[in-house]
Formats: sequence, structure tokens, C-alpha cells
Amino acid sequence: MAVVPILKMGDTRLQRIAKAVPDAMFGGDALAQLIVDLLDTMKAANGAGIAAPQIGVDLRVVIFGGGGINPRYPDAPPIPFTVLCNPILTPLSSDLTRGWEGCLSVPGLRGEVPRFEQLRYIGRDQFGVAIDRSVDGFHARVAQHECDHLDGVLYPQRVDDLTKFGFTEVLFPELAGTVGDDD
Repeated sequence: MAVVPILKMGDTRLQRIAKAVPDAMFGGDALAQLIVDLLDTMKAANGAGIAAPQIGVDLRVVIFGGGGINPRYPDAPPIPFTVLCNPILTPLSSDLTRGWEGCLSVPGLRGEVPRFEQLRYIGRDQFGVAIDRSVDGFHARVAQHECDHLDGVLYPQRVDDLTKFGFTEVLFPELAGTVGDDD
């Protein structure tokens, strides 16, 4: 169990397309330890989610949710804790919604990002059990944000109006003093 350093924007490892988790890893110690490291790191930074590439692990693994209301997103509904390996996301409609995002790899900044309002994600948990969920709202936003990391994309690359991108302390002074600046 360890809090692992989080890579920051500019580190070329964040720009890579992550590799699929091989079948032999499911249910094994290495994947279990990765999940523990991701969870400890996410919790320490008050993150809403985290992806393996953010801690320098080149695998298609994300975790998100859990723990009730996130202090960095106090108005967002809670999301169930999810471990998602080798995810595939499919929009359920073309409707986009705009929302503010931050990122553990882009500390101190927030940006308004358009995302699909509804989507379906499929993948596997750490034991290889199939996951198939249809989600909307904040849950859909977090899933898209985290899965972007697996393709080397950080949320500032999706900000389409730079007047809606800036420092968290300026845009949202009420969030000053919370730990981290999370996904």
C-alpha cells in the first residue's frame, strides 16, 4: 500500500496509449497491488478518479468513485467505487453537456469540458469479471475523463473555450484549502 507520485502534464508518459491488461494479470498480485496504489493515491489527493498512466503504469486501468461526496466536487452525486480494466466507452446519444473538470496531473487548474451526457462502458474488474454499465451525468463525465488518460489525452486538450479555463483558486475560491486538484 502506497501513495505514488502523480505524473504532471508535460511528462511524455502521459501522452502514450496504454497497453491492454493481459488475461494472465486478472486476479493476480501485480494487478491487485496496482489497484491498491491507485486507490491510496486517489484518496490522498481527494481525487474523483485516477488512471494507471498517471502513476507511470502503462496499462489500461482506471478507478473512480467511492467514498460518498468528493470534497473537490461537492455538488456532484456520489459514484460507486469502480475498477475498470480495458474499458470500451460507447455514447448512448449525441447529446453533450458542459462541466468543470480538474485533474491530478494538471494541479491547480480547472476547465469547462464538453462530454457525452450518457454512455455505456464495458470492461473487466481486477478479477476479470465483466462490467457493463449505462451511466449519465457526473458518472459519465468521470468515466470519460479517466479513460481519456488511457489514450494519452488530458482534459485541457478538450477545452474548447479558453475563457473557461484557469486557476482553481480564482475560478472557485470556495474550494481553496481542499487537498489536491483532482480528476
